[in-house]
Amino acid sequence: MINKKRFGLNRIIAPSMGLKEFFEFADSVGVRKVELRNDLDERNAVDDLKPKDAAAMAKDKGIEIISINALQKFNLASARKKAMSELEDLLELSKTIRCKAVVLCPNNDSGDKRPAKQRAEETVESLKAFGPLFTKAKILGLVEPLGFEISSLASLVLAQECIRNSGFKCYKIVHDTFHHHIGPDDRAIFSKAYDVANTGLMHISGVEDDMPIIDFRDGHRVMVGPKDRMKSKEQILLLDKLGYKGVFSFEPFSPEIQKLSKQKLADAVKKSIDYILT
Repeated sequence: MINKKRFGLNRIIAPSMGLKEFFEFADSVGVRKVELRNDLDERNAVDDLKPKDAAAMAKDKGIEIISINALQKFNLASARKKAMSELEDLLELSKTIRCKAVVLCPNNDSGDKRPAKQRAEETVESLKAFGPLFTKAKILGLVEPLGFEISSLASLVLAQECIRNSGFKCYKIVHDTFHHHIGPDDRAIFSKAYDVANTGLMHISGVEDDMPIIDFRDGHRVMVGPKDRMKSKEQILLLDKLGYKGVFSFEPFSPEIQKLSKQKLADAVKKSIDYILT
């Protein structure tokens, strides 16, 4: 039986809420693990508040900040200098607000013409470059494969290999039910090629639209429910069965979810949790 305390909310679920309002909302639905984002309009991860004030707000509501999402294009060598600078700032912020991890997203640009071997090599090189920073800060780096065809890192198995080749212990992997469903991996990897012990976080959402998988986009991602074509509940239960002990963080990008009233959104979160737990 999955403990309800293991659920979390990614801030993309309600991007229009201010940080304090988001913390209050999470508290109101009994979910006290949250992910912040640095890609909401022009705001930084704490809405340009003083980090110590954001930390105090979270503490006041009993909120645990589990990650900042995200360092973008982390595995693109041509952007590594910029990424290093951004990462230093994110790690400093994370320490102040007592955030446990920073999510690393791969280059997802259709103009990326690098061959697969080079993409993998540059992923390892970036992980090696960032490793000392994460280690010194005592903060986890969460590598998130993106399943889109244009993604430079789409596979959980490849992410696992790259982390191993980096030689650093400061990394884990994000299993996103959406990206896993549309990506190159299948369920067989969990019995053959992938060790769930390497999973540090799960992003969960559902897709109910009737369309080819190749057409799935972030905007189609809603709450996890019985009409979910990606079988996210089954993914959640499988990883739990295989020993995953971490957080299941709701990450619905759909405008339909984001525009719900606070009460309707609260009802949707509770309904989705109940569905997963029953």
